[in-house]
Amino acid sequence: MPIKVSVVIPVYNPGKYIEDCISSLLRQSLPDDEYEAIFVDDGSTDETPERLDRLAAEYPHMHVIHQEGSGWSGKPRNVGIAAAKGEFIQFVDNDDWLGDEALERMYNYGVANGADVIVGKMAGKGRPVPLELFRKNRPHANVENAPLIDSLTPHKMFRKAFLDKYDLRYMEGRRRLEDHVFVTEAYLRAENVSVLSDYLCYYHVKREDASNAGFQRFDPVGYFKNLREALDVVERLTEPGPLRDRLFRRWLRNEMVERMRGQRLLKLPEDYRQELFDEIHKVVVERFGPGVAAGLQPTQQIVAGLIAANRLADVEEFAQWESGIKPAGALETLGWEDGKLSIGFTAEYRSAGEPVTFRADGDKDLLVPPLPQTSLDAIALLGADTSAPLAKSKVDLVVRERSTAAEFFQPVELTREKVAVEGREGYFRQILRATSEVDPLTAANGGGLDAGIWDVLIRISSCGWTKETRLGSVRGEEAGSGRRAAVLGSPARLVLPYWTDPHGNLSLDVGQKTNRISYEFAGLAPADVTVSTDPGRLSLVLPFHVPGESAATVRLKNASASRSVDLTATLDARGSDRAELSAALPLDELTDGQWRLELTVPATGGGKPVALPLVLDVSASGGVVVKQLAAAAADLAATAPARRKPAGRPAEPTLLRRAAGKLRRAMKK
Repeated sequence: MPIKVSVVIPVYNPGKYIEDCISSLLRQSLPDDEYEAIFVDDGSTDETPERLDRLAAEYPHMHVIHQEGSGWSGKPRNVGIAAAKGEFIQFVDNDDWLGDEALERMYNYGVANGADVIVGKMAGKGRPVPLELFRKNRPHANVENAPLIDSLTPHKMFRKAFLDKYDLRYMEGRRRLEDHVFVTEAYLRAENVSVLSDYLCYYHVKREDASNAGFQRFDPVGYFKNLREALDVVERLTEPGPLRDRLFRRWLRNEMVERMRGQRLLKLPEDYRQELFDEIHKVVVERFGPGVAAGLQPTQQIVAGLIAANRLADVEEFAQWESGIKPAGALETLGWEDGKLSIGFTAEYRSAGEPVTFRADGDKDLLVPPLPQTSLDAIALLGADTSAPLAKSKVDLVVRERSTAAEFFQPVELTREKVAVEGREGYFRQILRATSEVDPLTAANGGGLDAGIWDVLIRISSCGWTKETRLGSVRGEEAGSGRRAAVLGSPARLVLPYWTDPHGNLSLDVGQKTNRISYEFAGLAPADVTVSTDPGRLSLVLPFHVPGESAATVRLKNASASRSVDLTATLDARGSDRAELSAALPLDELTDGQWRLELTVPATGGGKPVALPLVLDVSASGGVVVKQLAAAAADLAATAPARRKPAGRPAEPTLLRRAAGKLRRAMKK
């Protein structure tokens, strides 16, 4: 079989972090004879060379090339390109890993769309990754119709013939931003770029020891010399005008302005801060015309203007103000509607615990940063816009899987409201009122949410600030009363919204990844159960949302007789927040005694049995009385013969102790 994909991994002293990378490559859904992995060991001095030799000896499609250390990733990637036999080349760093179906999905997507470059959805484990780029699939993308320029890391798939046609190779030696130069040229030369957003392809990982190359402090002079090389590529392959300005804006925003904002700036030592500012000032003055900064958000324009005016002290003062600005959200409503979780909330920015305010000036809304008038005048001379484009403010609701950091945007309906500030004429705050519907069966860009814990966040974008916060710790009474578990889809999956400990934020447990479902049953009482004896039937009202009909299993357990009986049950909707469970009750199989109830609710990957605080007390004549677990245990205690206990310790029947202990443990989980 021809090789479809060659995976190139530059390696230098990764230690234990390479194991996740190796495991993910061995788990790929592509057949082993359709892909290869090429590890290029760049002079590692740890145990990695021996580990890779053992890997290559065991798996024919795993290869290793050893070379003397070159000091950076460029040369080993080029060596991998030269050795690759695949139609496409995927670059992976040795401390990252791939989704199990990443190679197969990206390859098929690229071939179907005739792509020279395929960008797979990324998740950042402690590292930032592009967000807007992966809102949706983009089969035919370029730098004009998609925010490709926001993703310049090398972790993409490239058609090998395309790389060879333009002799696209990485710059070598110990240097920074060689991936920016390579990827930018690839974007600008490609016939088509395809962005795959409905499957999580690449996990970008920050090491626990933070020793990734990108997290090390850099020499500003060398760094911005390398950055100019990426700008040179843009100048060589584009004409002066709006497109070039938009591309340049990426480096001005990400590599310069954002380094001069908030705590990111204030955490730097003063001497290094000055050195960094000086180099950024040089690039801004030398390379960027007025059209570059003009497209930034207002707060970014302010910082860019102060940089161009060489006013570091004002940049620092502005950073102090910005560092205190935090996003805030309040959960107003929560409830299920036709299998979708409706979430109503408000959001705004706050500073020092108070709402951020704006000032009306005629038909314009203005930011009011605490800067001296001389600084504001300097900004105005440079053409920076300090108006607040509040009509463009937005808030997104995002669900993020806790273990993988996979995240997906959910649809939001939004209104913007101006609220006057009491006692300050002309000043107001902006409140964003929003409703989102989360459909667990389609929330992952059209696919269902995988089993896991999904945290719910809101992300506010306004005036150049984009910040996120958890939702739920501040909530209204209606939100609390609307929280219910739901059984959805076929095959069914159990979705439980719950409040986290200790902060009380909203998360979704999909597929019983926690034991919190037991909390939902704690309030069940005998009045919720109906037992008929002719014919035998058990009915139980549960606090579930079930859009249609679903299956479940009830197990009756008689501890004294060491017996259990399984009942096939159905769940039917009884309104939006209740479901009725019903099952045939084989009374002739139930001996005299007490039968504990356990419920197994369907869940993706198999549900777990959950003990209910209810007991069926079956008499010798076949009569059935439903009792609370604690009451049933007390009845046993009253009729059981007393056992001799050590002096000073009251008698307590074993069954009662066990039942009470199980109940306590269930409530704690």
